[in-house]
Amino acid sequence: MVTEPLLVCERFYSIQGESTRAGLPCLFVRLAGCNLRCSYCDARYTWEETGETMTVDEILAWAEQYPGVMVEVTGGEPLRQNGVYPLMRNLLAAGLTVLLETNGSLPLCGVPEEVGIVMDIKCPDSGMAAHNLADNLDLLRERARRQCRDEIKFVLSSVDDFHWARQVVTRERLDRLLPVLFSPVRPLLDPALLAQLLLDHRLNVRLQLQLHALLWPDRARGV
Repeated sequence: MVTEPLLVCERFYSIQGESTRAGLPCLFVRLAGCNLRCSYCDARYTWEETGETMTVDEILAWAEQYPGVMVEVTGGEPLRQNGVYPLMRNLLAAGLTVLLETNGSLPLCGVPEEVGIVMDIKCPDSGMAAHNLADNLDLLRERARRQCRDEIKFVLSSVDDFHWARQVVTRERLDRLLPVLFSPVRPLLDPALLAQLLLDHRLNVRLQLQLHALLWPDRARGV
């Protein structure tokens, strides 16, 4: 079946630096283009609609060179490209574990249940909180009932962001639904301060530090 080609900003083999899978070897397919402009974005090079045009079969052939390694489809915002859906289905059909990292502003309804979604909820200091799509939380609740392995991530730039995220987690009972990650923007929010805030407020969420940034602090791409 002919599928729409994808515009790939970069693809690489590295260590997964985020989510509950942090530390595992992972293939990354980073798609070009994004509909948001987060203040802290560490991949602004994806904003441009430039990259390598690849078919699903070409990406699959590359991934199959690394048998058994999970694949993360990320961006930018990968759901902007229609070809991402057949890509995910074909990766799954090849027996690969597939993750999708998304900014939460576009509908998740077309994502296969076997794909692990890591969805952002944008905090106020990102400048993009108005783009959070409430229907996606309802979908994640439904997926959780079907034992899908999804996660929610809050990227925090300040103590105010922390308290905003804390209120969302508490109000929506997200910590009872699926793993919740709180990730500090360095140097804007000291990780030690965030750790203390989590302890003080007894939140059942996971402190996430970007492992790849600790391992390769001088590399902005390909990690």
